This record gives sequence, C-alpha cells and structure tokens, in this order.
Amino acid sequence: MDTFIQQIINGLVLGSVYALVALGYTMVYGIINLINFAHGDVLMVGALTAWTVVTFLQGTMPGWLLLLVALIAAMLVCSTLNFTIEKIAYRPLRNAPRLAPLITAMGMSLLLQTLAMIIWKPNYKPFPILLPSEPFNVFGAVINTTQILILVATATSLTGLMYLVNKTKLGRAMRATAENPRVAGLMGVRPDMVISATFIIGASLAALAGVMYAANYGSVQHTMGFLPGIKAFTAAVFGGIGNLPGAMVGGVLLGLIESLGAGYIGALTGGVLGSHYQDIFAFFVLILVLTLRPQGLLGERVADRA
Repeated sequence: MDTFIQQIINGLVLGSVYALVALGYTMVYGIINLINFAHGDVLMVGALTAWTVVTFLQGTMPGWLLLLVALIAAMLVCSTLNFTIEKIAYRPLRNAPRLAPLITAMGMSLLLQTLAMIIWKPNYKPFPILLPSEPFNVFGAVINTTQILILVATATSLTGLMYLVNKTKLGRAMRATAENPRVAGLMGVRPDMVISATFIIGASLAALAGVMYAANYGSVQHTMGFLPGIKAFTAAVFGGIGNLPGAMVGGVLLGLIESLGAGYIGALTGGVLGSHYQDIFAFFVLILVLTLRPQGLLGERVADRA
C-alpha cells in the first residue's frame, strides 16, 4: 500500500507538470487550431532563465523569494518570446494551408533548442535546492515542499484559467475568436490582440512548468523541453484538445499511468519494462483512447474551450 500511495503521489506531481504545459497547447489550439510544437522549448527557455537568475542572485535572499523572482523573470522572458514567435512565425501563415504553420512550429522548436545551446552551452546544469527538502509522510509515502507547490500551482492555474475564459471580457473575446474570428472582428473584438494574449498566457504557464520541473528534478539543459512538450501534447489530445479541463485530466492521467506502469509493471518484469520504458505505457493508452474515442475524454465539452 505504501508503494501504491507513493506511485500515486509521483504520478500526480508528474501529471501536474504535463497539465500545465498541456493547458498552453490546448488554449492555442482552441483559438487558431494550431499545434505549437515549440511550446515545450518555451518551457526549456523558462527553466534556463530561472537557472540564470538563481545562479546570479543565490545567497542574496531567502530561497522562496529567489524562486519567486526567478519565476517572474522566466514568465517575462517566455511571454516576450512567445509573443514574438506568434507575430513573426505564425501570424503571416494564419490563412496558409494547415501544413505550413505546423512545419514552421517544428522548425521554431529546433531553432530555440539551437539558440539555447549556443547561449547556455549543451552541458547539464544543476538547479539549486531553494525550498526545504525535508519530506512529509503521507500514509507511509513521502512528498516534499516542491512537489506540494507543483500540485497547488497546477490547481490554481486551472481555476484561474476557467475563471478567465468563462467570466471575463477577455475570456468572452477568446471564445468568440475561437468560434469565428471574422464575425468576432465585426462585433468589436480584435482577434490579433486576443491571439497574442493567448500565446502570452500559454507562455506563462510553460515558464511555471519549466521552473517547477527544474526545481523538482534538479537539472536543466537545452533539450529538456522536448519530451515534456510531446507528453503534454499527448495529454492535451488524451483529454480532448481545445478543452481546459480535458488538458488537466489528460495530464494527470498520463502522469499516473506512467508512474504506476513504471513502478508496478517494471517490478513484475524484473526491471525489463521499468522507468526507462515508461513512455510505452502512456502512448499505448493514448492509442487505445484515440481508437475508441478520437475526440478525447472530454472532447465533447466545446463550451469550455479557450
């Protein structure tokens, strides 16, 4: 039972990171039907920016305050980066065939990785421990302060996004733009402004995920965003892409599947299918879901789309 609870905690933490990134994917797709494959690399830029700030300011302030300063810096850099990417790379292709912006997004991902390698060098960098590392005991399992912060940040982010989309003027503009940009423009909505705001919000979530990921796993590197980005895209499709609760559900379920699969199936097979092969479980379940329910778990709830 202790092992089961520990795997559940690990899965919730990992799934929360996936969910944060998946929320950015699903917001952009909900507005302009674009899969922004560079989104995972925005996470990477956020983590490396936070590492730079932490390294430069370490020892000058308490750990929690330093983490907050690093997070704010990462959000500012990532928001500026995503705003620029949308304006330069995606906006000119908005009316192009759908394959063109998709290839552009993949190219932008490679470009960001290359630039990060040049700026920060390709070696792995240790991310300092800024929060208390003493674990808390939960029914025989353990969880630390950073992991609790990840869970709280993810739940708070989803709550804030749901309020933004359903209760604010910007949220109404987002829903109108997602429904029909031209008609929304005739009603006084500025689609370009709404789309840019969506990219900025998505970048802020990616920066938050990047900082939390780095703080939890303790290292950063220029390719670190690729796999979480692919997993988050999988989570968004799993839950129903374009749907905010779907992204959250997909991310959490994906994390649980990976954690339980790596923990239990790995143990049953004597380590043959352990943590090194945990991706198998997630993508196998994704194939099953897409075969049986192509729209995803919550794909029918179009009213909640960003």
